[in-house]
Amino acid sequence: MPPKNRFVKLDAFTKTVEDARVRTTSGGIVTVTSLLLILWLAWGEWADYRRLIVHPEIIVDKGRGEKMEIHLNISFPRVPCELLTLDVMDVSGEIQTGVMHGVNKVRLRPEKEGSGVIETTALELHAGEPAIHLKEGYCGECYGAPAPPNAIKSGCCNTCAEVREAYASVSWSFGRGENVEQCEREHYSEHLDEQRKEGCRIEGGIRVNKVVGNFHFAPGKSFSNGNMHVHDLENYFAGAEGVEHTFTHKVHHLRFGPQLSDDVVKRVGQRGMAWSNHHLNPLDDTDQKTDEKAYNYMYFVKVVSTAYLPLGWNKKASVFDNIPHEIIPLGDYGKGESNSIETHQYSVTSHKRSLSGGDASAEGHKERLHARGGIPGVFFSYDISPMKVINREARSKSFSGFLVGVCAIVGGTLTVAAAIDRALYEGSSRLKKIHSS
Repeated sequence: MPPKNRFVKLDAFTKTVEDARVRTTSGGIVTVTSLLLILWLAWGEWADYRRLIVHPEIIVDKGRGEKMEIHLNISFPRVPCELLTLDVMDVSGEIQTGVMHGVNKVRLRPEKEGSGVIETTALELHAGEPAIHLKEGYCGECYGAPAPPNAIKSGCCNTCAEVREAYASVSWSFGRGENVEQCEREHYSEHLDEQRKEGCRIEGGIRVNKVVGNFHFAPGKSFSNGNMHVHDLENYFAGAEGVEHTFTHKVHHLRFGPQLSDDVVKRVGQRGMAWSNHHLNPLDDTDQKTDEKAYNYMYFVKVVSTAYLPLGWNKKASVFDNIPHEIIPLGDYGKGESNSIETHQYSVTSHKRSLSGGDASAEGHKERLHARGGIPGVFFSYDISPMKVINREARSKSFSGFLVGVCAIVGGTLTVAAAIDRALYEGSSRLKKIHSS
């Protein structure tokens, strides 16, 4: 048998001659409808193939020696900037007290005047300006306290700030600086009285070790007394006539790491409930009010490392991997190549109490007893989760999956269309026979 005839027996697609074919109006309608349906379904399959989705993964965070940025914007309408101190510390032994690089103190008008901005001052760690209008060789007295190690002139206290630093080093209360030459020359007490009714907003960024730690806002100069971290509270509790300082505050914004763009947040939120940046930063727009001076707010934050890897991202050496973190601008740490982002999300629980102790009946919890004592202020204690969330961007299906889907659409639609056409043809044929008989 010739080779051609061997394949004839294998033909599964038998043909009919043209004369044996019957064309009907209903068949034409079914054909056009099925073609339109195929085009519509194929377009949907193409759109589904082009759609990007985010696959979340959870792994153990194996990073070591990393840094973490804390970006904050918090207002204190009843504490002046002259009294407010930001302290940052962690369990690795790195303690940074007072001002931090990248943080601004914004003086605010009194609440009755709308809390508008008066002045913005950029703060630098250990920054200091030499005292002006001083005689050459001048060496200010430290009034019995040892001169601070970071003094402008070694062994001297030439500014009011250096005298305050010297007092803090030996845990002495400083007060308003009466009878202190440097403070009288700089009009420290006058400046303090001018700002009594003002508020203060702290905004900016801090880069810390990625370990368990805390940062807090408290009144007065901070210093260590043995193993205790304390503040000089004299000026805070003294207040002034008609002025009562309290730690009423509003957290406008608090995040750990770079901000995810709105487009990225929308994509991450396509799985399950819709997301917003508030899901990453739950303390945003938190408002707390109190009329007590001796009042303490504590926020316990659990920080979870979160990475966003865009489509086509492959792990490769980044330009940031081999340079010291000090060179990377504040706000860019965590931003990788190909638009990848290493950031953090967090959960938080809060606790507030009066430092005078007693029960929490005013809060509706008579069974709860508050401890007595402590430092008035706002404290954020953060812990680092050992787990890491990776949100990896990917296509909803592969190209081969797209082709399989198109083939299934074409085959399935034509098969169903053929069955419908056959049913219509058989039904019309029987009706004609019934009417003819």
